[in-house]
Amino acid sequence: MEEVRIDVRNQSPERIAEAKRSSELCFKINHTMPTSDECKKLINELFNNSIGENTVINPPIFTILADKVKIGKNVVIMNGFQCMSAGGLTIEDGTMISLNCTIATNNHDMYERHIITCKPVHIKRNVWIGVNVTILPGVTVGENAVIGAGAVVTKDVPNNAVVVGNPAKVIKFLDAEKFKN
Repeated sequence: MEEVRIDVRNQSPERIAEAKRSSELCFKINHTMPTSDECKKLINELFNNSIGENTVINPPIFTILADKVKIGKNVVIMNGFQCMSAGGLTIEDGTMISLNCTIATNNHDMYERHIITCKPVHIKRNVWIGVNVTILPGVTVGENAVIGAGAVVTKDVPNNAVVVGNPAKVIKFLDAEKFKN
């Protein structure tokens, strides 16, 4: 996966407009009754009506570039979700994301700090992400994986793996045959 570099001092008008749109919609969502139809409508607007059916996203949420996020069906995202999505984020069907999780698809160049470096994050289907997990740029989380609470995921997670810690490490594999898909 190729890294994209963006100079934050010289952003396109489209990127600036999307950052403003996303920021304003997140503010509105986070200040609206969470179970209301208005809140659901705002969340759909934030993600350009590209959320899969039966997906539930619980505010508060924050994302800088929501147009770079794709969310499948039957996904549950609990309160406190934060996403730096300049590199692109895909969350596949059946994923569960617990409280206060952060997914970062971008970082800053160590020497040219006005340059952000972007790599996509891909969360495959049926993943369970525990409380306070951080997933860093360029990571793919395999199908049926479990990421334990507080983990910091710095590299790809294999299918059916359970990972914990900082940095996250595989502690065991789940039996793929036991999943009812």
